[in-house]
Order: sequence, then C-alpha cells, then structure tokens
Amino acid sequence: MKQALPIFKREFVGYFRTPVAYVFLISFLLLSVALAFSRFGGFFRAGYASLEVYFQFYPFLFLFIVPAAGMRLWSEERRSGTVELLFTLPVTTLEAVVGKFLAGWAFLALAVLLSFPMALTIGYLGSPDWGIVATSYLGAILMAGGFLGVCSLTSALTKNQVVSFVVSLLACAVLVFLGYSGFTGILESYLPVDAASAISNFSFITHFTPMLRGIIDAKDVVFFLSLMGFTLFLNVVALER
Repeated sequence: MKQALPIFKREFVGYFRTPVAYVFLISFLLLSVALAFSRFGGFFRAGYASLEVYFQFYPFLFLFIVPAAGMRLWSEERRSGTVELLFTLPVTTLEAVVGKFLAGWAFLALAVLLSFPMALTIGYLGSPDWGIVATSYLGAILMAGGFLGVCSLTSALTKNQVVSFVVSLLACAVLVFLGYSGFTGILESYLPVDAASAISNFSFITHFTPMLRGIIDAKDVVFFLSLMGFTLFLNVVALER
C-alpha cells in the first residue's frame, strides 16, 4: 500500500485547486446550521445543550452532498481516459481505490469538523456532555465514509458524472430510509417481521442514531467499516474488469 499515500495527497490537494471545494464546504456548513436553527430543527427550543438537533439532519445532507463530492472520483478519470494512464504507473488497483477514497473521506471529515463553532455555542449556552459531542462527531465521520463508499463504487461503474450522482443518490436514499418505522412497516406487510427487522439494520439511521446519544456499540462501528470495506472491494473488482 506504499503508493496509496501519494495518491491520497494528490487527490486531497486536488479538491482545493478550484473554488468548488470552498463553495462545497461553505454550502454544507450554512445548510446544516440553517436546518438546525429552523423551525424544523428547533435548536433553541430543545432547551438543553446538545448537538443532537444539529446532527439529526446529517443523513439527509449527506444524501445530496456526498454523491456530489464522490461522483468525480472515478467517472472523470474514465471519461478523460486518465484512468488508463494511472494504471500504467507502478500502482495497484487497490492502492488507487484506497488512496482516492481516503482523500474524499478526509475532505468530508474536514467539512464535519469545521462545524466546531456549533460545539462552542452549546458550550457557551450550557454544560453539554462532551463525551456525547465526541461520539456524535465520530458517528458523522463514519457515516460520511459509508456514504462515500457507495458513491465511489457507482462512480467506478460509469463515465458520466450525472449518472453517477443519480445512482448514488438512489442507493444512499434506500440505505437512509430503511431505518424509518414507516418503511419498516411496509416491509413487514410483505415479509416476515424478523426479515423486515434484519433489512432495516442496513440503514444509516439505525447505526447513526445511538452515537448521537453517546452510545458507541461495536456493531454500529463494524457496520460502517464493513460497508466501506465491501464497497471498496467491489470498486476494485469493477475497475479491474
């Protein structure tokens, strides 16, 4: 994996070579804060110093933001033909996939961490449980990696960035909405209860919500890491074919 680091550096720095990265970061932060302080979020109405109200919108923000960030990972390389040039270098497919993925994940993690003024705000307004704040940030970063794994895979399957965005959006939407009781109820009307419950466990919401409450369960961490690992494995297979 020696060549993964140079690829990571090239890709991560590449995000900031155009104004798009800065527009992306600013838009993400403004949207997340606006939703938290809106009547839907009710940040001040919550009555307690917590970031749960702020982070509860992250799955829906990631639903649009991450496909927009991830659609260029491989689609642009394939469209321009530079993917062939990349693989003429002394780098394996796995190293290229991991390097690009880690660069995108680091960029998304930076976007999440730049929301630290919200943590300072609740610290000023009250006495928050900083352990819960830390687990919320950890959950958000892990969830971003799960989203990006799916988007990286879809990007490797097409040369068109718009197609990659749409397919990523649909795939991630399924993984988000499976965690809601309404969709679980629909599944239970067609499947056995145990089967419907098992399917709902593949939702981002199911594994992200406990972290917003300060609960770090191994199964939640394993879910996100396994999803990343599985999608990256499929990414390698898709590119080698």
